[in-house]
Amino acid sequence: MRRTVFQSMVATLLAALASTPAMALDVDAGDYTALPPGTNLALVYYQHAQRDRLYGKGAPVPIVAGLDSDVGILRGVHFMDIGGITVDPQFLLPFGRLKGKDGTAFLGDGSGAGDVILAATAWLVNRKDANTYFGITPFLTLPTGRYDRNKALNLGEHRTKFTLQAGYITPVAPSLSLDLIADVTVYGDNRDFGAASATLAQKASYGAQAHLRYHVSPTMDVRAGVFKTITGETRVNGVGRGDRGDTVKFNLGATYFVRPTTQLLATWGRDTSVRDGFKENSRVNLRLLEVF
Repeated sequence: MRRTVFQSMVATLLAALASTPAMALDVDAGDYTALPPGTNLALVYYQHAQRDRLYGKGAPVPIVAGLDSDVGILRGVHFMDIGGITVDPQFLLPFGRLKGKDGTAFLGDGSGAGDVILAATAWLVNRKDANTYFGITPFLTLPTGRYDRNKALNLGEHRTKFTLQAGYITPVAPSLSLDLIADVTVYGDNRDFGAASATLAQKASYGAQAHLRYHVSPTMDVRAGVFKTITGETRVNGVGRGDRGDTVKFNLGATYFVRPTTQLLATWGRDTSVRDGFKENSRVNLRLLEVF
């Protein structure tokens, strides 16, 4: 019985960890604000997350699980005008470390650069006077990151991904803004998955986010967000694994312009429910943004 539970746990782990970096397309409130053409942004992110529970099909796996991650992202954004529409070509380069702990220490660790992400938002609604924006963003994730099929933890996924995301910002009361974001992600195959060099395929994943921001002043806001992600089932060599994910989480935080061109952001959050994979009990996000 113990061996059966252990084998089931390992299968659940590998399915969950194969898509761990896929959660990186969560956005911060205000990201769908269109800035004037010619504006450039340089951003640095840092995220520390701790996970202390493991779930399979909605039930806790009977093991003391642990997985910590320290991940950074370098991001560059340029705003430009194309045919009267504001567009912002950008790139994101993640990097960091994942480390198994406690009863899942056998996972080892993984570090290095993640997969490069290329993106560009096109704003179909851009009403600065009314603080109302609507944009559509295609994201292309390229398999450039560090990947070792013999390791359970990798920053790179060794597959291409395409995400189409839409974001909407509107005021709902004086000094209060609502951000709504939704996306869908489709996956290429990883044809070198695991020690047997199997083919890993995955069905489409879906995400939705909602954020409220209270603008304390022109230079500061406080915010709260809720996120729901449904990750597609994975298949290894054509065999389905029954590992469709369904995660709900929240965060709380604030931003502050320490000077006219420099903004600091800090949020804290955690998962409230997880169907498959690790459950985060704490996630801290920090961001430094420079406008030039």
